[in-house]
Amino acid sequence: MTLLRAANLQLAFGSRTVFENLTLTLEEGERVGLVGVNGSGKSSLMKILAGVARPDEGELQLRRGARVTYLPQEPEFPEGATVASELAVAQGPLKEVLTAHAELTRRLESTPEEAHEKLLEQLATLSDRIEQLGGWDTEHHAKTLLDKLGVKDWDRPVAELSGGLRKRVAIARALLTRPDLLMLDEPTNHLDADTVEWLEGELDKLPGSLLLVTHDRYFLDDLVDRIVEIQPGGGVVSYPGNYQAYLEQKLVAQEQEELAQHKRERWISQEVAWLRKGVEARRTKSKARIERAQKLMQEKSFQRPKVAALQVIQAPRLGHHVIEAEGVSKSFGDRLVLKDVNLLLQRGERVALLGPNGVGKTTFLRVLLGELPPDSGTVEIGKNTKVAYYDQTRASLDPEQTVYEAASPRGDDWVELGDKRVALRDYLDDLLFPVPMQRMKVQALSGGERNRLLLARLFLEGANVLVLDEPTNDLDIVTLNILEGLLLRFTGSVLLVTHDRYFLDKVATSVLAFEGNGRVVRYEGNFEMYRRLKEQAEAKAAPAPTPKKAEPSPSASKPARKPGKLSYKDQRELDGMEAAIEAAEARKAELEARLVDPSVYSDGVKAAEVQAELEAASAEVDRLYNRWQELQDLATGT
Repeated sequence: MTLLRAANLQLAFGSRTVFENLTLTLEEGERVGLVGVNGSGKSSLMKILAGVARPDEGELQLRRGARVTYLPQEPEFPEGATVASELAVAQGPLKEVLTAHAELTRRLESTPEEAHEKLLEQLATLSDRIEQLGGWDTEHHAKTLLDKLGVKDWDRPVAELSGGLRKRVAIARALLTRPDLLMLDEPTNHLDADTVEWLEGELDKLPGSLLLVTHDRYFLDDLVDRIVEIQPGGGVVSYPGNYQAYLEQKLVAQEQEELAQHKRERWISQEVAWLRKGVEARRTKSKARIERAQKLMQEKSFQRPKVAALQVIQAPRLGHHVIEAEGVSKSFGDRLVLKDVNLLLQRGERVALLGPNGVGKTTFLRVLLGELPPDSGTVEIGKNTKVAYYDQTRASLDPEQTVYEAASPRGDDWVELGDKRVALRDYLDDLLFPVPMQRMKVQALSGGERNRLLLARLFLEGANVLVLDEPTNDLDIVTLNILEGLLLRFTGSVLLVTHDRYFLDKVATSVLAFEGNGRVVRYEGNFEMYRRLKEQAEAKAAPAPTPKKAEPSPSASKPARKPGKLSYKDQRELDGMEAAIEAAEARKAELEARLVDPSVYSDGVKAAEVQAELEAASAEVDRLYNRWQELQDLATGT
């Protein structure tokens, strides 16, 4: 059954058309991901569907009695709201049903038995509704949600909370409403990776429909059963399945469009040649053919959507000594944030900093950059090291400057890209900031556009070490792919803070895990490898269960290899494993970089071939890591 239908929606801001003739239908129980480049109107469409904004034209139909909850990117709260009061508001519908159930129970006690059947049916209906809305123990459920989201102060005013904690309260409020349609706009912003995984599980259990805007591709892959893509300035295209299925279908569709375009161009060239033969030759031809040829030449041809052409200018070559921290400790009052933390950053490494919010990741970056002095320990920066820092607050962008003024670190009207000098206005146009937009003030840009502008400026600084604190927030998926490719091709070193698990799996070569109480542990590999190694370490640290007596098996009489003793063949394999893993990861990184290269990306056949090679390379990396762990376990007797 249809839950929500939007028909022929149109929206414009001044002379800029956001979308027109947009039609979208949501069915009961559907899980839909909404994707599109920054500026295509995803957030605007969500507001219209939620009823908090109106389109210029079009109509909206919602199933009678259906309840909708909408969580915007930046949640709003009434003045004087506390955490407890906001959750009480969220549970209003449930409390109404609980009150009705209690009242009906009292009536049942004073009603003659012959009238009980009807009242019992009503009680059963109310009981089902209570279960739908979250169950009987409402306060316990609310406090559990807050605890999982890391919000400890039940009675604290919301105005005193940080932006990240405010977002978490808003998420808890949205989850508690248990509506027929839950609409979430970038719910994973400001959440650490563990909390994102927990939220994914909560949303998976919720009844009702889900409409989701997020740049977290694992989130999309695990939660949605349909992807709807907004076309810039146009309507929508729907793809059944999750994010992976969407990518596969989109690739096939582009290949078909390019084939059709090629055929169309051949047809046009034949018709043009015929038309040029002269009046006498055309007199015997049909009038319909002439009209068809003219119509074909006027038609708009297929064009791939433009993407932001982020580029890094050439930087000085790094020396062997990049950044080294030894025994770094830092406290704020009685709170210990860093304790004896060590880091040796080498050329070409891309190190991800992971951990809950507030655990010290940004503090550690600021200590490395010299913005904060450590209480103890030392930090040494290599002689050839030149650092560019992306601050998650985007404080280095002046909101009063125009886009053009803010784009160049030195105020030049041109940029050096390799051996070419490019006008700044042309460079910005390639970054999807056309000339009229270059005259806009920074404060008028969306979050994603500001992010893209700051990254573009950062990459013009000629740095050989990039320090990126939450660079993925608000970026659309296409720009994320481009940023991934750029970092994979970058010859310097990268320190990266992000909660985007997909991004980390593609980019990170090692992980610094901030585990609380000042403890920081380094794991080699990407996010998936970090999680696997962490689980293995936790399993080894857990107390072993008491073994049950078992009958001896036929193989029990065979002598087992002594702990720590590998066969000659296994030992040689283990000795060469590190080099094999490095080679496999280098091959994977090379293929990932090729896949986002414009010359490959624009060729559907070539892109499919590279994608197949990349999947095989990824499988080989996983196989090698698994084999390395097996050999390590054999060597240590674990």
